[in-house]
Amino acid sequence: MTTATAHESAEGSVPPVVRTAAGAVRGRREGGLTVFRGIPFAEPPVGDARFQAPRPIRAWDGTRDAFTFGPPPPQEAGFQGLSLSLDAPTGDNWLTVNVWTPDPDPSAHRPVMVWIYGGAHKLGHSGSPGYDAQHIARDGSVVVVTLNYRVGIEGFTRIDGAPANRGLLDQAAGLEWVRENVTAFGGDPGQVTVFGESAGAGSVASLLAMPSAVGLFRRAIAQSVPGTFFSDELARDIAVAIAAEAGLRPTVADLSTVDPRQLPAAGETLSTKMRRYEERWGQVVPTQTPFSPVVDGDVLPATPWQALTAGAARDVELIVGHNRDEFRLFLALGGQLGKVTEEEAAVALRTFGPGTDGEGAYRTAYPDASPGELYERIHTDWLFSMPSLHLAEAQVAGGGRAHVYELTWPAPGNGGVLGACHGLDIPLLFGTFDADLGLLLFAGAEPSPEAEALSSRFRTAWTAFATTGDPGWPSYDTERRQVQILDTDPRVTACPEEISRRLWQDHTFAALPLIG
Repeated sequence: MTTATAHESAEGSVPPVVRTAAGAVRGRREGGLTVFRGIPFAEPPVGDARFQAPRPIRAWDGTRDAFTFGPPPPQEAGFQGLSLSLDAPTGDNWLTVNVWTPDPDPSAHRPVMVWIYGGAHKLGHSGSPGYDAQHIARDGSVVVVTLNYRVGIEGFTRIDGAPANRGLLDQAAGLEWVRENVTAFGGDPGQVTVFGESAGAGSVASLLAMPSAVGLFRRAIAQSVPGTFFSDELARDIAVAIAAEAGLRPTVADLSTVDPRQLPAAGETLSTKMRRYEERWGQVVPTQTPFSPVVDGDVLPATPWQALTAGAARDVELIVGHNRDEFRLFLALGGQLGKVTEEEAAVALRTFGPGTDGEGAYRTAYPDASPGELYERIHTDWLFSMPSLHLAEAQVAGGGRAHVYELTWPAPGNGGVLGACHGLDIPLLFGTFDADLGLLLFAGAEPSPEAEALSSRFRTAWTAFATTGDPGWPSYDTERRQVQILDTDPRVTACPEEISRRLWQDHTFAALPLIG
């Protein structure tokens, strides 16, 4: 049982101390909130704990300062030309949580929101400036928790002698920490909402399907759910290739001989060679990431779409949605904007299009689209928009409730050419226009009144949902298909991607197979 040993104090006074199940932590008062950073929720996953399920944190004596973020998990330096510079401490304590609370008073019982970062399942750190949760906690009067989890080889490669989906197990352990300790920070453990974007949304979808996560949260928000989940056979084949880059086998014994901070280089090297494996790995190859949740039959028994259709999350309220121009960010990062050829469009349509003639179906459905528009449309649909919509439909089919949104407001940076691209929802939700992706999408400029208003609208809807289960627009059903459009002129409309929806209505998002 956790108790608070000190409560809200004035700015600059004695920092508040909260007692968790493992020991006392000291936070800081910042802008009317109390903030705790870098609290360990599991033992460092190194030594004999490496590549294993997270182990409960051992108790400590005295009071631990929780002033700085914990170190990021070992990871690659960037993705698709986007370099990441993490100004963070080093060390082995990767599995930590951070808490923003209006008041660490155990009697407050505020709603709790737990953020899971994205990053292609190979990047990410809860201490990234773009995930500063002060605006969400303050505007919504909620407790916000962000957590680290293992990524890349440490977290997702299918290794012999190790459980699959270690990154997902870390997330579940973080949620268990929330259940056991958040009361002392002013939160209600029975009112937890888990939310995440991109790979973080794929993680949220996975948690909805994981038996070990049942009961750990009441609501979920999945922003841009990726459709890439690996079959066990595919994951094991990819693991062989990753380990081979380091001259090793995909076993705990072999991979443990390499320092955790050096091992990401093997995955990074493989990402540049994935075209060699096109005949074996198929649709995985163009994604340039060899990491995804694995449908292993144990940690993750089925894909989220299969599990939700069967009613696995019918008692969890859900928001799911995507951005209209998801893939344009990756076109820009790859230098392909305005340069896609007819041949490239045709290959993409044949590779990712649904049914037996995806290329013909798309060309018929979008007769006036240019090669670049078709290329972007099929990638957006296959990777994000249709997996997100199908997750909502699976939830409804399984007897649950879902609310669907689409962000259509264009990013103002770079002359507006990026549109409502992937990742735009992060600076809008967090209000971090001058950090991480916000620097690219807002070009370092002061946000306009329209951007500020939309940012506030995001937080209002998300925190209202966390508090009441109602984000302010109708739930989705398969007759009216009502979707909230998030823009300067917000409105509810019938599914705005109806053309694509019809193309994909008979498609099943299954675990990606090993082809040959």
